[in-house]
Amino acid sequence: MTIYNFSVITSNGFPYYTLDVKEAPNNIKLNLRFFDFSKEELNLQSDFEVANSFELNAGLVSALFKFARAMSKNIHILEFNSDESLSFEKDKTQFLGDVLITCQTESYLFHKSVYAKIKLIYDSLITYKIPLESAIEILPVQEEKIFNILTDFEAKARVSEHKTQLKRLGNDFLKEMKNYGLRDVCITSFDLSPIMILGKKYSFDSIHEILRNIGNVPEIPPLNWVYRQSTHAGEQIWVYIYKSDVGPTIEGLFEPYLYLLFCDLNSYLGEIPEVLGNKINRILN
Repeated sequence: MTIYNFSVITSNGFPYYTLDVKEAPNNIKLNLRFFDFSKEELNLQSDFEVANSFELNAGLVSALFKFARAMSKNIHILEFNSDESLSFEKDKTQFLGDVLITCQTESYLFHKSVYAKIKLIYDSLITYKIPLESAIEILPVQEEKIFNILTDFEAKARVSEHKTQLKRLGNDFLKEMKNYGLRDVCITSFDLSPIMILGKKYSFDSIHEILRNIGNVPEIPPLNWVYRQSTHAGEQIWVYIYKSDVGPTIEGLFEPYLYLLFCDLNSYLGEIPEVLGNKINRILN
């Protein structure tokens, strides 16, 4: 699991609901992601008001410092983005109240995919409870649904259903491609959360470490791939990331699998990501 906490509040600070999905690992960098589902548009402030409001800045820093200390964490960077930088979150005409949703996650997850999960939860469960101040609490069956969406229950179930075939394919393919520098293969959900490892070279802990060191990954069109450099145990490696066109659809949200190919630095895999992708697609389709 790569999403560790999920919370629903209002812009005025009313704490409606929180779910601890899983205890976060120690000594790693985590992201606290914010998703604004309020219908209120931002009022533009002058540069002077925003940059020089010392009292506001002092209150924010103090609150964040106490919050981080309560979690035994340190805050090193607080990043602000303009509205234009996240165009998929811009249309507020569809929102009904002043809901803010936060989640604590691994830093390497695709933000757009995490937003899609959160938007699905908002649309299917939260909108009907607005205004939150007077709403009934989240029911156990609703909490289970939230948990399943955040943890890729449907995506994991489909992979698990074909575990024997996938493991056999992975074992044969890794043997065949060993001379090309291919070390291991991992299937992830559409937000890059690891689901299944097809080989024996890396554990889930190792793959999390590799992904934390991978840096920024651009959006990948279906049936295409990119490669990035990362490190594991002080050693540099390459990671090929292939985006499939198969995966579960949850209430209209299509969640395509991604396939990660871990290989020696400077390995040239040519069309190998596509070849393997097609083989896995036929099993999971």
